[in-house]
Amino acid sequence: MTSPSLAPRAPAGTDFSALPLSPAMLANLQQLGYLEMTPIQAASLPLALLGKDIIAQAKTGSGKTAAFALTLLANLNPRRFAVQALVLCPTRELADQVTTEIRRLARAEDNIKVVTLCGGVPLRGQLATLEHGAHIVVGTPGRLMDHLERGSLPLDALNTLVLDEADRMLDMGFYDDMVKVAKQCPKERQTLLFSATYPEGIAQLSRQFMREPITVTVEAQHSGNLIEQRWFEVKDSERLHAVGQLLAHFRPASTLAFCNTKAQCRDLVGVLKAQGISALALFGELEQRERDQVLVRFANRSCSVLVATDVAARGLDIAQLEAVINVDVTPDPEVHIHRIGRTGRAGESGLVLNLASLDEMGSVGKIEVLQGRPSEWQAITSLTPASHAPLVPPMVTLHIQGGRKEKIRPGDVLGALTADLGYAREQVGKINVNEWSTYVALDRDIAEQAARRLNDGRIKGKSVKVRVLND
Repeated sequence: MTSPSLAPRAPAGTDFSALPLSPAMLANLQQLGYLEMTPIQAASLPLALLGKDIIAQAKTGSGKTAAFALTLLANLNPRRFAVQALVLCPTRELADQVTTEIRRLARAEDNIKVVTLCGGVPLRGQLATLEHGAHIVVGTPGRLMDHLERGSLPLDALNTLVLDEADRMLDMGFYDDMVKVAKQCPKERQTLLFSATYPEGIAQLSRQFMREPITVTVEAQHSGNLIEQRWFEVKDSERLHAVGQLLAHFRPASTLAFCNTKAQCRDLVGVLKAQGISALALFGELEQRERDQVLVRFANRSCSVLVATDVAARGLDIAQLEAVINVDVTPDPEVHIHRIGRTGRAGESGLVLNLASLDEMGSVGKIEVLQGRPSEWQAITSLTPASHAPLVPPMVTLHIQGGRKEKIRPGDVLGALTADLGYAREQVGKINVNEWSTYVALDRDIAEQAARRLNDGRIKGKSVKVRVLND
């Protein structure tokens, strides 16, 4: 093993056609709206496609998933029905997002099977799925270890190992599991490690099982002109009430609020609900079904505020997130960069509102050093309600009992609502079909009625049970 060498930075904005990808893949990228590479893609893909081991330092939302997905798909032989690529992720939410992205990028090839293996769901179903074979497996370390110990996940055909958000997996105590998984992979393979930060554990991992890895880095900064960031000094006793004041003044339709502890998450949700604000909490000990429902409701705009800890929110990529509120200042300035990077994506503007007490000013100073600019402060007393009407999300989510196992597809649900029941396409929001459940977002003014009519009607010729998800 040699220490990682540093690659020269590639220019951003390089066209995908400069890469050695198949015409079918290039056409699919064009269709998906991938017009030019992001900085991390431009820096890592040319090297990764040459078969090099890569340590890539990049934040969530930088396009890293496509960087490793295009590499593992290029290494794949679709005619060989065996596990050829393995992606380790810290959370089920990130694993689900990665699986979705790989499937989109794999449309250029015929019948590539991607399987997700995460905790929180019965092993039995996963064992049955693996018996039918897979090309690519995406999963969390604990559940992957379960399958390896049972012998249900053969890795003898593996050619690409990906560790996604490796720093978070280290934070969550998965170091030993990551090493054990890597040791069960063939030695002659490509390893791609993606991490937002570079703690000592990453260097240890690379020394243990990477071959002359090349390190590529892109800036952790976010475009300052897209994200407006404001700071408010508060006493600890007024912090939770101040969140309501921020929401009343700025009235963002969709807000992700970060707390440093689970207890603070619970307390804030209680305060916001008492003010008539639709808020849900996301933290580690929720059951998987509850986590799924919370995330679906927030992503489809039927919940105004998601209150989360950093570990719980890791890997979330929510479109059209208007605001991030840092209820507590994180002591790690790089974590602050990740928090604020959830908004202001894809050319959209974003708003970041930070609450800080005198005790947290040392952490604020570290953030200023990393961002290279002073904080802009505003008095909390300057906030006035823009409206006295409650902050109500535009959509409501319906839960339909039945999902992929019952062969339900998004088009079936859309057809039942529009063709059968006569609702306008514009009144229907996101439709998420999981293994056993389906979630559909509807305009608030039709949701209750639509739920009753669906209960009395049919989807795909079958009666279904439908309920409205309320707080």
